[in-house]
Amino acid sequence: MDGKTCIVTGATSGIGMATARELARRGARVAIVCRSEEKGRETIAAIRRETGNEALDLFVADLSSQAEIRRVAAEILDRCPTIDVLVNNAAVINLRRETTVDGIETTFAVNHLAYFLLTQLLLQRILATPGARIVNVSSEGHRVGPMNWDDLGFETGYGVAKVYGHSKLANILFTAELARRIEGSGVTVNCLHPGGVSTGLGTNNAPGWLVTLLRPLLRAFLRTPEQGAETSLYLATSPDVANVSGRYFANCVEKEPTEEARNPETARRLWSESERLVGIEV
Repeated sequence: MDGKTCIVTGATSGIGMATARELARRGARVAIVCRSEEKGRETIAAIRRETGNEALDLFVADLSSQAEIRRVAAEILDRCPTIDVLVNNAAVINLRRETTVDGIETTFAVNHLAYFLLTQLLLQRILATPGARIVNVSSEGHRVGPMNWDDLGFETGYGVAKVYGHSKLANILFTAELARRIEGSGVTVNCLHPGGVSTGLGTNNAPGWLVTLLRPLLRAFLRTPEQGAETSLYLATSPDVANVSGRYFANCVEKEPTEEARNPETARRLWSESERLVGIEV
């Protein structure tokens, strides 16, 4: 990965941090995108200490805000002449329904629309580098059900697993449609399930006592962030998938998602709806 520029969102903890750290260890210039400048600086310092790699960049943005995504994309384009790898990793799980500054349900906004909008804003720079790769972190949670077209924001019937899985289904559909649109460009896009991983995901709005109680119990059954990052790194770096695009992986092996996730009409419909929600046509 020497000389390659890799961008990782949600990189201050968990899978994102493990992904960024390993890319840095392999010699890449790594740019992390995160919400907290303080945590971002701490992460950069930690990765420098652990890898000896000084080629690290910090970009701060709240990915629930489309204005913030547009701002940070402009900053990335200004500071990164090339983009070899984009890892869309940032995600949230909300126990209660919330909406963003744009009036969109937060889980769908961060877990899908942020992937969609950031990728579109960076896409021409990525396409200028044949062999570049886009990696979208999805989940087996996508199997909970079909797209909820009548109520994408779950104003009624909100449920944590259902809403999270819905956003992860959107990741797979986005990956498939983007792969179709950029076919022949020399750039690939794939998505993955990282496995059940012990991270801070889902604790952002849980009661403190519940987090304290559950964390040690869950840790005994979940994968480490380093293990969870293995498939992201495989898709970002392995020559085995250099010419593979539009696919879904788990444990570094291609896996078949649900029938809904493989439906090209559903993927095209989601693309159009995503364009409308972020206010662009691409």
